[in-house]
Amino acid sequence: MSTPTLSISDLHLSFITHHGPNEVLHGVNLDIGRGERVALVGESGSGKSVTARLVLGLLQEMRNTRVSGVLDFEGTDLETLSARARHHLRGRRMSMIFQDPTSSLNPVFRITEQFHEVLKRVKRDISRAEAEARAIAALEDVSIEHPERVLNSYPFQLSGGMNQRVMIAMALANEPALLIADEPGTALDVTVQAQSLELMRALVAKHHTAVLFISHNLGVVREFADRVYVIYSGRIVEQGPTEAIFERPGHPYTRALMDAVPRITGGGIPDVSDNPEDYDAPLVVHPASAARQGSA
Repeated sequence: MSTPTLSISDLHLSFITHHGPNEVLHGVNLDIGRGERVALVGESGSGKSVTARLVLGLLQEMRNTRVSGVLDFEGTDLETLSARARHHLRGRRMSMIFQDPTSSLNPVFRITEQFHEVLKRVKRDISRAEAEARAIAALEDVSIEHPERVLNSYPFQLSGGMNQRVMIAMALANEPALLIADEPGTALDVTVQAQSLELMRALVAKHHTAVLFISHNLGVVREFADRVYVIYSGRIVEQGPTEAIFERPGHPYTRALMDAVPRITGGGIPDVSDNPEDYDAPLVVHPASAARQGSA
């Protein structure tokens, strides 16, 4: 395999508290190839979002944070970069889509002004006319029929689904190498969410963008991702091609996630204390994934 766009090796994260270090990530390993859609799946608090924020460099500057391991992005270890250099990458070579599109946009600025700021991340002297032309093209890429009207609107004047499309257009406007999507569309109804994900899938394929897709929604993951990493309590416990994970889940935690679909009779992630030895089971790597790693 060619050099991955993102390769995470032995990543540890601790938050320093009055009672000592609280380790959140325990040796996470993960890689994403160019143009590949990789999902990181687990329940709330499993370590999904903090992993994404470490890649973006949003936690490293916190005084109570201790990070070790390698975050290799396009051949450069992000942990060797200064805060300024990491900031320079955001919005250029990597970008992020958050859960709630409406609250992620600034309510006091029109979409056109926010789009202009995004485009200035790459071209500081971009004119308003050029920025507007590029913004219109980007909005048309996400199937917005009246982009001029949307550009002149404030976020609160648009529906959640429309704001989601705006966020996707902004995130991909500068053609980043890596897109991190953290539970995108969770705040939207399922039909709008499905439409948004289909648009995102088409655009990342068009630009060969690598995607780290953070989610607890297994149905969405099965439709969107090429490969899946399952994270439990800060550790990767299973990884492999999407269909292999869903057809032959090998780790007890993965099976518990799949059994936790809400039912009238109840459901949920079992308490680890019931069968602690099950959750200490070794990492499960499905054959195709093992072959992939061997060629990396």
